[in-house]
Amino acid sequence: MVAKQHLGQPAAETVAIIGVGVIGLAWVRLALEHGWDVRVFDVRPDVADVVQSTFGPDAGITVATSLEDCVRGATFVQENGPERLDVKRDTIGALVAATAPSVVIATSSSSITASAIIADGIDGARVLVGHPFNPPDLMPLVEVVPSSETSASAVTRAVDVYRSLGRTPVVIGKEIPGFVANRLQGVISREARYLVQQGVVSPADLDTILQNSLGLRWATIGLFESNVLGGGPGGIRHLISGVGATTGGIEYHSPATDPTSMETLIEQVEDTYGVGEQTYEALRERRDTRTRAVLAALAACDERAE
Repeated sequence: MVAKQHLGQPAAETVAIIGVGVIGLAWVRLALEHGWDVRVFDVRPDVADVVQSTFGPDAGITVATSLEDCVRGATFVQENGPERLDVKRDTIGALVAATAPSVVIATSSSSITASAIIADGIDGARVLVGHPFNPPDLMPLVEVVPSSETSASAVTRAVDVYRSLGRTPVVIGKEIPGFVANRLQGVISREARYLVQQGVVSPADLDTILQNSLGLRWATIGLFESNVLGGGPGGIRHLISGVGATTGGIEYHSPATDPTSMETLIEQVEDTYGVGEQTYEALRERRDTRTRAVLAALAACDERAE
């Protein structure tokens, strides 16, 4: 049985969103913005209420009561279940069995590779990672990470789908846990936590430093491009042989992870930014507003440059 909230107009794609937590709901929002036919399924009993309270009763979303009903007729599947290998394997296996051979199945996994998911015998020819940066309806990046069994046509299809949603897909050339963006984020996070724990800087000041230096720089150019500019006319070669020769010798550390140290760190961050539903909504709105403003400014610059 399928409980229809509203029958929308036919769209270029019929996407099945499996799992409607924070990431899944953002995928739904993005697909709706592009006029797609959206079908959702989640094992949570209040899924219909969550969808209706988020998007209203007339959004044109089909809420399925089973995974099989959800993917029936879907042209693309985006899975957003818990970041647990056993759950991923069960869900992806069921999706492979329930979908047509032409349907690509992408998982929003943040760290688990497609190879690990299909290791128990699942046909992986059309299974891949389509890892968004949160929230997917705002952040352009989608890391497309195939396994050695993923077909070239499935990779091409996924890239085309994400581009049609206005995203910026990047095909990762080799599987590695955490992929690229989260590994970079993890390195920065470890050093940041260490610096706060050592009393070098407060959580608020560290965020201010990032926003007004690396964050601003990397919103406009990438790391290696900034290396080229940092070396002046001599480029990255001059940078590495000059200031890089000194900064390259800095020793970096990992934060303490014992319960007491972690609790102290968590309390410092909570004291700085707060906690709870009201705080979350205020911070989320502030983030989304600023992100949209940055994206709009970058788009305007690109238009003027054309």
